[in-house]
Amino acid sequence: MGTVLTEGRRPGEAIMSEAEFHRSRDNVVIAFSQDIEPNALLAKLAVAAGVVASPSAKAGNAGNATIAMGVAPATTSKVKDGRYKGIAQTATTARWEDPSGKEIGTSTHGAEFNKGGVKFTITAGGTANVAGDEFYVDVAADAEDFQYVDFNPAGTDGSEIPVAYSIYAVKTPADQTAKTAVISRSAQLNGNCIAWPDSITAAQKANAVQALEERGIIVRY
Repeated sequence: MGTVLTEGRRPGEAIMSEAEFHRSRDNVVIAFSQDIEPNALLAKLAVAAGVVASPSAKAGNAGNATIAMGVAPATTSKVKDGRYKGIAQTATTARWEDPSGKEIGTSTHGAEFNKGGVKFTITAGGTANVAGDEFYVDVAADAEDFQYVDFNPAGTDGSEIPVAYSIYAVKTPADQTAKTAVISRSAQLNGNCIAWPDSITAAQKANAVQALEERGIIVRY
């Protein structure tokens, strides 16, 4: 009886095409305690200690409410670099969008808002706000303020949103990070060769494919 040999995953086998001059690739930092297969998907999380968030009310607002960040850490792993913008809907509420323009929720004066990676409170002043008044949270997060983790479709900390494809296997101990090459933009991947998590559902896979498409990574079958 012959011997059956099973070939493991080969690094990069899901790559169908990528942009010239390695434009599709980045070297990224893998966080502590990760065991990533070749051809797995990665999520990007912010390291809160390195992120600076500056709140402000727009000069010229009709009302004089103030905005202050929450107790440190005032940002979470989901935070994005750039300006968060809140537009007052009533005297005591404001609708917020993240730096990409995605709506993340409505804040209420006097109550902490904790969505989209930022935590803050708007406090009403002596003059009420009116619809159209604006508030901002400006986030400064450099590339080194983010680390990558294994895509977890059941996560709630940002790990449920894949943003890159890991070409190689990477394993990090509990006290050390590592760097690896990833595909992060302008590429096509064979979905049959991606190392999808065993427990992923059809709906979660569809959401992951959509998230990658937003990054310019197209999954084909």
